[in-house]
Amino acid sequence: MNPLLSTVAALSVLVAPLQAQQSLTLNDLKRVVGVGGVVLSPDGSTAVISVSRPSFERNRNESDLHAVDIATGSRRQLTFDRRGVGGARFSPDGKWLGFLAPDTAGKAQVWIMPMAGGAGEARRVTTHPTGVEHFSWRPDGGAIAYGAGDEPPKREGEDRFLTTFTVGAQDLFLRENLQPQHVWVVELGGGSAKRLTNGTWTLEFVLPPGSPPSGLSWSPDGKTIAFARVVAPESGKLDSVSVQLLDVASGAVRPLTSARTFENNPVFSPDGRWVAYWYPRDGRGDLSWENEVWVAPAAGGTPRPLTRALDRNLFGAQWMPDGKSLLVAGNEQTSVGGWIQPIDGKAQRLNLGDLVVNGAFGYDIAVAEKSPVIAFTATLPNRPSELYVMDTPSSTPRRLTSFNEWISGVGLGRMERVTWKSDAFESDGVLVYPPNFDPARKFPLVLLIHGGPTASSKVSWSTQAQLMAAEGWLVFQPNYRGSDNLGHDYQVAIIGDAGAGPGRDVMAGVAMLRNRPYVDRTKTAVTGWSYGGYMTSWLIGNYPNQWTSAMAGAPVTDLEDQYNFGDGSIGWRHFQGGKSPWLGDQESYRRQSPISYASRIRTPTLVMSNMEDFRVPPTQAFKLYRAMKDNGVETQFIGFRGRTHASADPVNARERNRLWIDWVKRHFQGAPVP
Repeated sequence: MNPLLSTVAALSVLVAPLQAQQSLTLNDLKRVVGVGGVVLSPDGSTAVISVSRPSFERNRNESDLHAVDIATGSRRQLTFDRRGVGGARFSPDGKWLGFLAPDTAGKAQVWIMPMAGGAGEARRVTTHPTGVEHFSWRPDGGAIAYGAGDEPPKREGEDRFLTTFTVGAQDLFLRENLQPQHVWVVELGGGSAKRLTNGTWTLEFVLPPGSPPSGLSWSPDGKTIAFARVVAPESGKLDSVSVQLLDVASGAVRPLTSARTFENNPVFSPDGRWVAYWYPRDGRGDLSWENEVWVAPAAGGTPRPLTRALDRNLFGAQWMPDGKSLLVAGNEQTSVGGWIQPIDGKAQRLNLGDLVVNGAFGYDIAVAEKSPVIAFTATLPNRPSELYVMDTPSSTPRRLTSFNEWISGVGLGRMERVTWKSDAFESDGVLVYPPNFDPARKFPLVLLIHGGPTASSKVSWSTQAQLMAAEGWLVFQPNYRGSDNLGHDYQVAIIGDAGAGPGRDVMAGVAMLRNRPYVDRTKTAVTGWSYGGYMTSWLIGNYPNQWTSAMAGAPVTDLEDQYNFGDGSIGWRHFQGGKSPWLGDQESYRRQSPISYASRIRTPTLVMSNMEDFRVPPTQAFKLYRAMKDNGVETQFIGFRGRTHASADPVNARERNRLWIDWVKRHFQGAPVP
C-alpha cells in the first residue's frame, strides 16, 4: 500500500471522533485553571499546590493553596481570598506550612499555618516594610531566613522634591534606584527580625517576567546559608552573580568558588558536604550558553560539573534523600526530560511518558526530603496543567487532580513532533493540526515562533496554538538553532548569528511542510512574541515574498537598542560573543538587526508591544512600524499599558490573542484590516 495513503487513512481515523465537538474559543480562557508551585511534605505524604483561576470581572488571576494527599488524591483548600498567595514551604518536621501573601499594605510577608488544623489559621511572622522576596526554614524549624529589599533613603526638606536617581545598567523605563536585597532571620518564638548581611551588593533578583530569584539554602547544622550575590542592584549586571556562604553567627561572607559570574541557585546536600549550583558550560555567558549543574565542596575545593554527559540546558537541581544524587530537568526534543544524576555515575532518566513538566527557567517538580516520592505539575497535548506523582523514581506517574477535566468535551487539534534537515543540523518543531483536519483538503499554515531564544516549543498544552488550530489552520512551532532542546552545539550556534542561521532553519521547516499535500502553499502567516517577534521581523525582511501576513509582538528589531535600553542591557554582549557595539562591533550588531532589512518588507504586519516593556523596549516596535508605514506597507501598531514584557492580566491577555488571530484571519480571507 502507498505509505502516504496509509498515513492519510490513519489520520482520518484519528480526527473522526473530534468532529462533533466544539473547538476551543476565546471564551474558554475563563475555564483554564492554572496548577503549579508544587512542594512536598518531608515524608512525601502531602503535596501543596497553588491553584489559579482567572477573574475577568476583577481582571486578575486569583490563587489559593491546596493540600493533596499523595496516597488517595483527596484535596482540601488551605487559603481563601488571599490575593497573590504563593511560595509555599513545609517546615522541616512537616507540621507547619509557610507561604507568602500580602499584608494590608500590599507587601508580601511570610505567614505560617499548622497543617493539622483547618484552613484560615495562618499567622504572620514577618513585617518587613518593603516586603519579602523569598524565605527558607532553618533546619530545626525554629526560625526563618528571608530575602528582602532595603528601604529607600528618606529625604527631608527641599530634597523631598528631587527626582534624580542613578541610572547605571538598567532599562529605559526604570524610574527610581533599585535598592539592595539582603538576608534577614526571624525567630518564630518571638522577637524582631535580625539583619544578617549589609552592603551595596544585593541578593540575586529577577525583574518579572523571568525565572524565580535564587533562594536561600541552610546547611543541615543551621550554621551557614548559601545564596547568590550580585555586585550591584542593577539588572544589567546580573551576569556578575556568584555563590556565597554566610556564617550566621558572625555575619562573615565568603565565596564558594573562585568564579565571579553566572553562579546561582545553590543548594546544600543533606549531609552538608556539598553545594550544588547552576553554572554555564565552560563558564561562558548565560545568554545561549548551556546551563549545567555543578557541585563544590562546602568546606572549599575544586568544583566540577555533574551533567556534561546529558548535554542539555538544565534548570533545577534538588538533592535526593540519599544525598548522593540530584533530580535535574531540562528541555529534551519537544518535551521536558527529568533525570536522577548521581554525584558519580551515569544519569537515570525518569519515565514521564507524554507528560511535559511545567516551567522553562526552573521546573515545577519537587522531591520529598525523607521519601523517594517525586511530585510535579505537567500538561498533556490535550490537557492543561494538573498535579502528578511518582511514588519512586522508577514508578509510572499518577494524576492526582482534575481541575481541567472540562477540556475533555472540547475538540482539540492533534500535535506531533516534526523534524527536518537545515545546514548541518537536524532541527525539530511541533505541528498542530486543526480539529476538523481532513488530509484530502488544504489548510493555511501559521508559524508561531517561540521566544527566548533559549527555550523550545513542545508537544504540550498550548492555549494559543489550539486557538489558532480552531480557526482551521495548521500551526507550526519551529525550534531553530539557539533553542535549548537539542544539545550544546545547536544551542550556541546562534551566538553571533542571531538572524541568518535561525532564519534558514525556520525556512527549511516551512519548505518541508509545504511539500505535504494538505498544506496550502499560497497562505502562510508568520507570527511570534519577543525573540519570536525578532524572527518574524527578520523573515519578512529577508524572505519578503513568502508571507500572507505577519504579527511581530514585542519585537527585537535593533540589537543596539536592546543593548542600550533593555533590562539585560550590557548583559546582551554575551549574546554577541562578549562584544560591545561601541567597541568596534557595531557593524555586527546592525547586520543581525531585522530593522536593517525593513525597507524590503512587503507583508501586511501587525506590531504589538507593551509601552513600558523593560525586557524589549518599544523603541524597536516603533522603528519597525515607522519603516513599514513610510514604505507603504499595510501595518498597525497596537500598544498595551504596563511595565511588563507581555500583559498577564486575563482581559488584556485575551485581547492580545484576539488581535493576533484576527489579523491573520482577515488576511487569509483577503480582507485588509482598515
